[in-house]
Amino acid sequence: MVSQEFANRPINKLVLFDVDGTLTPARQGASLEMLELLKELRKKVAVGFVGGSNLAKITEQLGNNAIDDFDFAFAENGLTAYRLGKPLESQSFITFVGEERYKKLVNFILHYVADLDIPIKRGTFVEFRNGMINVSPIGRNATIQERHDFEAYDKVHGVRAAFVKVLQERFADYGLTFSIGGQISFDIFPNGWDKTYALRHVEDEGFEEIHFFGDKTFKGGNDYEIFADSRTIGHSVTSPADTARILRDLF
Repeated sequence: MVSQEFANRPINKLVLFDVDGTLTPARQGASLEMLELLKELRKKVAVGFVGGSNLAKITEQLGNNAIDDFDFAFAENGLTAYRLGKPLESQSFITFVGEERYKKLVNFILHYVADLDIPIKRGTFVEFRNGMINVSPIGRNATIQERHDFEAYDKVHGVRAAFVKVLQERFADYGLTFSIGGQISFDIFPNGWDKTYALRHVEDEGFEEIHFFGDKTFKGGNDYEIFADSRTIGHSVTSPADTARILRDLF
């Protein structure tokens, strides 16, 4: 039986969304059309987002009221979580890894980036978040055009995939997952702290179905685990416009 707070929705289903490439263009804001579509969808079903970025970045994209505009708001794969605008229990990457092991990991990453020969580099190569770290070979300060250019370069040269392979081998005993997402970076977090972590916050709500929409649903992409999880019905999309099309067909 569904939780009382959602009993007034005519369809007893939860629809979860990745953010970058699914609800918005990468690191850009959602269109008014998308926000209006989600508002109408919420009248029928429960809705939530599951982003890899921290909450500050996600609210830049989905609006300052994002945690109130969605029934479930999951930043950093659900390690920072809200239900109906109220915070849920959070987790800490640094507590899991430990300061000494974290320093060894970050030092190795920065040395690797320093030796990396790619067309351009900007700044913020490692971003520390509450539940993970994000690593970008080009740097998170890259402009939108530079992000597009690096994504195209990476598809040919496999910069991120090669970087991840080295880290997986070097830090095999750390119990970490390395997950490529977005255009320019990859996430590092403890095993099991991928986007399926968010499901522990909703699996006892009593929904008949949990749908998930994401664009990085390939193995190694940061949507793969939740997309392939037996508790969800996965939808692989290519753009926000594709997401909107499928939503209109389904609901």
